[in-house]
Amino acid sequence: MLTTWSSDPGDRDLQSPLIPPQNKPAGESEPEKLCIDDMLEKYCGEFGFWQLRHFVLTCLAWALEAFHTMVMIFADREPEWRCVDAGPGSGCSSASRSVCGLEPDSWEWIGGARSSTVAEWGLICGEKYKVGLVQSLFFGGCMIGAGIFGHLSDSMLGRKGSLTIVCILNAIFGCLTALSPDFWTYSLFRFLTGLSTGGVGLCAFVLASEPVGPTKRGVAGMSTFYFFSTGIAMLCGMAYIFQSWRSLYIVSSVPSILFLLVVIPFISESPRWYLVRGEINHAMKIMHNIAKANGKHLPEGVVLALDEEANGSPNEAQNQHKTGLETKEAITGSLIDVIRSPLTRIRLFLAVAINFLCSVVYYGLSLNVVNLDTNLYLNVLLNAVAEMPAFTLTALLLDRFGRKPLAIGTLWFSGFFCIIGSLVRNYGTWKVVRMVCGVLGIFGMAGTYNLLFIYTLELFPTVVRNAALGCATQAAQMGAILTPFVVVLGGGLPFAVFGICGIVGGLLAFYLPETLNQPLYDTMAGIEDGKNEWRIV
Repeated sequence: MLTTWSSDPGDRDLQSPLIPPQNKPAGESEPEKLCIDDMLEKYCGEFGFWQLRHFVLTCLAWALEAFHTMVMIFADREPEWRCVDAGPGSGCSSASRSVCGLEPDSWEWIGGARSSTVAEWGLICGEKYKVGLVQSLFFGGCMIGAGIFGHLSDSMLGRKGSLTIVCILNAIFGCLTALSPDFWTYSLFRFLTGLSTGGVGLCAFVLASEPVGPTKRGVAGMSTFYFFSTGIAMLCGMAYIFQSWRSLYIVSSVPSILFLLVVIPFISESPRWYLVRGEINHAMKIMHNIAKANGKHLPEGVVLALDEEANGSPNEAQNQHKTGLETKEAITGSLIDVIRSPLTRIRLFLAVAINFLCSVVYYGLSLNVVNLDTNLYLNVLLNAVAEMPAFTLTALLLDRFGRKPLAIGTLWFSGFFCIIGSLVRNYGTWKVVRMVCGVLGIFGMAGTYNLLFIYTLELFPTVVRNAALGCATQAAQMGAILTPFVVVLGGGLPFAVFGICGIVGGLLAFYLPETLNQPLYDTMAGIEDGKNEWRIV
């Protein structure tokens, strides 16, 4: 603005600029505006002491999910039986392979009627379908719960709030299940337990992974399932000690109470959730805590920003910094946004289909141990142990070969051994061969199941991440719902179904984009802006 000088004070006032130019004090620099990934890499540390402690504490919830999910293998098992009256009219003899058709008083369950729900309520012969029904109801509850808590953890409750709620419900419903007076009450409580269990792993995985830097996130995400497998191994010990199914439900629910009292108070909410909700002060406080615990220094002139704002104008960054990081309007999203975008729509469809097929194989092989005529406790333990080297191997190869090739390879590996298992007869020494095929099938599919969580997390932005992951988890639970009815058929058919699912899942994985070394976007606008960096092949 040009001005002229006048000797008249009145003229000088009229001709002077209304807003005098402001000179920025010497030495003051523009605030640095970074997204969370960049801030972790540059200042806070990608996986230091803070992330390690937070990761371990949060992932303990996976062991709780293993307790509440896999307890059905032992609680709903069909125990061994023996003849009590081998008289000529009883039809009971050592050669009898089934109790169906035998006189009721001619045989008894080894371990008593309280050893399992099958023994207590007579879920055999014509009533055997009820075993598959109650297990499917549990997974049905998981499917609904994954959708509900996936949405709530993205919106009002947050990741930590949702994890707290589901653990409270798990503890309550798990203990009430032990008091069930009849089969239908038992089924109701198993459904309600599934409703809360469906949100445990989902919330724990996202909460544990989001504060981790981009180059460490893959390995960290793959490591979450160690806790699930360890939970299964611990459950084997619990089931061996507590032979009554009612006692087992109580014992497997107590850890949820301990988790609420001892662990939850020391877990932090995700800074990404705070950021997309507009609570920048809270997000920055967590980032400062991360830097301090990791022995790093986060300068005062650095502020957090969403993806599309990180490269915004300096004036915008300065204004945000000078106002004390004022709370901004929350940015939210839903599955509608995912479906509306062509970029994320195809990803959601593929993630849903592959998770469905993967779940059929994983839970199918886990539940099918009851058909292998081997030691139940040993077999479940072997399956749990077989999962751990699968996690290690996939974690080591994840950043070397990428998500996509590894997903295809593990799906086909599992499918191949399931096909072999379907061709092997279940008698004599061949039983061991079928058991080995099942263990190798679990080995491959455990790696896939683990990989799909980190893969799905990277495919979608923060505002819809839990909703999308919840949708994929719902698809997995839908596969798990169908699995018990496949297992009940027995013979080689379950293995054949699992093999086909593994092969088809690998074919679908060809159409997913590679996410190795790609940014973890926060908003739909951010992922749209960065779509040219993705290779969709």
